[in-house]
Amino acid sequence: MPIRIDLTLDCADAQLLAVFWKSALGYVDLPPPPPFATREEWLAQFVLPEGETVDDGAWLCDPDGVGPHLAILKVPEPKTAKNRLHIDVRIEGHGTPAERWDRVRAEAARLVAAGGSVLAEVDEHHVVMADPEGNEFCVAAAAAPVPPAAPVR
Repeated sequence: MPIRIDLTLDCADAQLLAVFWKSALGYVDLPPPPPFATREEWLAQFVLPEGETVDDGAWLCDPDGVGPHLAILKVPEPKTAKNRLHIDVRIEGHGTPAERWDRVRAEAARLVAAGGSVLAEVDEHHVVMADPEGNEFCVAAAAAPVPPAAPVR
């Protein structure tokens, strides 16, 4: 039986991170579960802690339905240490190593413009970055496609 995973990211500003991660991953807002028409209607069924609002969370999904859902939830405590789990953002893996590295660096630059920051470049292989709240992630090329084998005669 296939198992689906969802990722949850704790934060101080869910809406800020939702904008960043939608840009980084090409994700969209996850529709509320049936039969609810809105996320607010869905959340109304829960007893939220005093002071929590709908803006304290964001739920994102891959529009193609392939990647895991991403829940971004406001928490009271600040980030205090390095992530034990992080996201790898993969770009196209075709081309020469230099072409792949150029695409990795271009994607890193795009994500800096969206509010991220570069922490390190590693061996012209991947870029270690942080989102606007300091959560680490990497940008790297996907595995290069393997050319088809020549037919055996």
